[in-house]
Amino acid sequence: MSVLLVSFLLLIPILLLHRIRRKPSKRVPPGSLGIPIIGQSLGLLRAMRANVAEKWIEERTKKYGPISKLSLFGKPTVFIYGQAANKLIFQNSGNTIVNQQTQSIKMILGDRNLMELSGEDHSRVRNALVSFLKPESLKLYVGKMDEEVKRHLEMHWHGKQQIKVLPLMKTMTFNIICSLLFGIERGKQRDEFLACFKAMMGGMWSVPVNVPFTRYNRSLRASARIQNMMEEIVHKKKIELEQNGASAHKDLISCLLGMVGEDDKQVITEKEIIHNVRLVMVAGYDTSSVVITFIIRLLSNEPAIYAAVLQEQEEIAKSKPSGETLTWEDISKMKYTWRVAMETLRMIPPVFGGFRKAVADIEYGGYLIPKGWQIFWVTAMTHMDNSIFSEPSKFDPSRFENQASVPPYCFIPFGGGARMCPGYEFARVEILVAIHYIVTRFSWKLCSDNFFSRDPTPVPTQGLLVEIWPRKLS
Repeated sequence: MSVLLVSFLLLIPILLLHRIRRKPSKRVPPGSLGIPIIGQSLGLLRAMRANVAEKWIEERTKKYGPISKLSLFGKPTVFIYGQAANKLIFQNSGNTIVNQQTQSIKMILGDRNLMELSGEDHSRVRNALVSFLKPESLKLYVGKMDEEVKRHLEMHWHGKQQIKVLPLMKTMTFNIICSLLFGIERGKQRDEFLACFKAMMGGMWSVPVNVPFTRYNRSLRASARIQNMMEEIVHKKKIELEQNGASAHKDLISCLLGMVGEDDKQVITEKEIIHNVRLVMVAGYDTSSVVITFIIRLLSNEPAIYAAVLQEQEEIAKSKPSGETLTWEDISKMKYTWRVAMETLRMIPPVFGGFRKAVADIEYGGYLIPKGWQIFWVTAMTHMDNSIFSEPSKFDPSRFENQASVPPYCFIPFGGGARMCPGYEFARVEILVAIHYIVTRFSWKLCSDNFFSRDPTPVPTQGLLVEIWPRKLS
């Protein structure tokens, strides 16, 4: 009798688990959730670092189709891809899908950053950021970007025989961010900020297990230090605005602090300012530096494209008096160079994919995406689809001569619809200014192979080691 009772008690949790799993199995997408907490996270991260993440995704889709379930970074997840999936992600009003990143990103960047907000909060904070990042405002800052790029090249490129492009581009974009977003000039404070920032970036995509010596733990500690630094900066700028009448358009933080509504209250809270400035830092630091690096890599391998970019940039340089900075009008002339950048973004998007959260049961593709589950989408799935882009493995900037010909929600390096990255124009200007001075002042050749991994953004072998030498304006 006792043996039967024990056997029955042991069977209860198994039966309950079977019932729980069986209940949604008729409609939940096919796939496996894997080991609790870990799931398929380590497999995806390993594939990204080995530069086979797209293949890892393709094998999933061959096995399960365009919609499947898995577990990523501690949460049950549904993976979807294709034009319809991108439209579902980026066009949703927030009634069924809301912004939500992985637990690691949320804890590192803060829960009031734009990627965590939905509805009215998302619109309010996004509009505040756009007021500084829109073209009308950026026209005022082209000269400042120009000066930062020239100073960077003078310090880190001139007189050198070999350089590692990606680390230097990250240093350059970080300096531009510090100057334009924070108003922090070069010096000890900027250097301390960079060291903490690099440590914070290390665990953005990691399994959220907070134990000592893990990437996640190191990132959390670095994020806390950056939080303290930013609080001091915000406090200082708030005093400047209140007491000294400092310009509200001097930098992003001053701009956000200076925004008040009809009730004379700040449009965006100090906590939201800190969390979103940190988000803009991360986005600007990685995206622009990666795109510039891979354009340089591409131009080494494509002589005809290099010649066309050089011709366009030399014509702009020749039209300007010596020493004069680039202007918004000069940027608008760099049409072919920007098409090259767009094609680079198509083939090697800096952002591999992203996450959302279902806040209601969603019927999609004949399956149910359960309320509370994470939704995972991947950028390159439509970028490399030969039914959308013919010969997708061929580098062809002419694809973007008429961008309206690209089907909506198929080219998504900066998102789409209402979820388009507000820093798009900032990145465009930053990339074009940098490429202008690099191609008109230097020649180079690759010293490393064409391999790259993702960690989580693309990282070429040896940071793209190149041999450089100065060139004269012909």
